[in-house]
Amino acid sequence: MRRREKARRGVAAVELALLLPFLVFMFVLAVDYGRIFFFSVTITNCARAGAIYASDPFARTESPYSTIQEAALAEAPGFTPTPTVSSTNGTDALGHPYAEVTVQGAFSTLTSYPGVPSTTTLRRTIRVRLAPDAPR
Repeated sequence: MRRREKARRGVAAVELALLLPFLVFMFVLAVDYGRIFFFSVTITNCARAGAIYASDPFARTESPYSTIQEAALAEAPGFTPTPTVSSTNGTDALGHPYAEVTVQGAFSTLTSYPGVPSTTTLRRTIRVRLAPDAPR
């Protein structure tokens, strides 16, 4: 009985040595998933902030920002590379004027995984109706 216990002393170390690369890979994968989720939410918030700024002429006078790009990028301080912001105005099928803001940014993973691109572009577009020039 005593001999059998002695033979199993190093089994835990061998199991750890075999599983550690897989566990590290799963940890890095989970970190990248969290990072891309955060990046996606931030890009969406940028587009929403820019669209709100573009849709309300009265809010522009109160805002500390002078352009739609500044208002949108205020939601992404310190992002590198800086997301790009574009905006358009138009009229929808029902004849309502709208402002549309698109924000896109490049996301890079921490490591490269086989079969998964290491960089991807995330793009979010928000369209809102323009507020009337004079309150009714």
